[in-house]
Amino acid sequence: MRNVWTAPTTSSAEQKRAAERRDVAIPARLTWKDQHGTTRFASVITRNISEFGVYVECHSPVSIPLYRLVQFQLERDVRDAEGLPQSLRHGRALSALYRVTPPASSGLGQGLALRLMFDPRRQAIAPAITQTRATA
Repeated sequence: MRNVWTAPTTSSAEQKRAAERRDVAIPARLTWKDQHGTTRFASVITRNISEFGVYVECHSPVSIPLYRLVQFQLERDVRDAEGLPQSLRHGRALSALYRVTPPASSGLGQGLALRLMFDPRRQAIAPAITQTRATA
């Protein structure tokens, strides 16, 4: 066999990301509706966070289908922690579940990757409002 496929290796400097990820361990909460319309909740711990996404770990497995919309919310007492994106400091953030990692036998919980869903117009206006308030 002449064709051997290998995964390309890239260093972290070569990765093309829209925003930098920061490793953080902050308590948060997920809220969603199941297939029957019942509201469900899960307490999670963030593992890394960026302006556009967050990876969380849930110690008790949850059954959320891929691409389900969920509300992500940091616990109130940690919203002002240093290094958090401004978009997550104001309460709930609509997000979509795009990857699920099963619990590991080493004791790590179930992993959930969330894509934060923000209105681009709101994102463009927020810095302008903050700057206006600072100069007023």
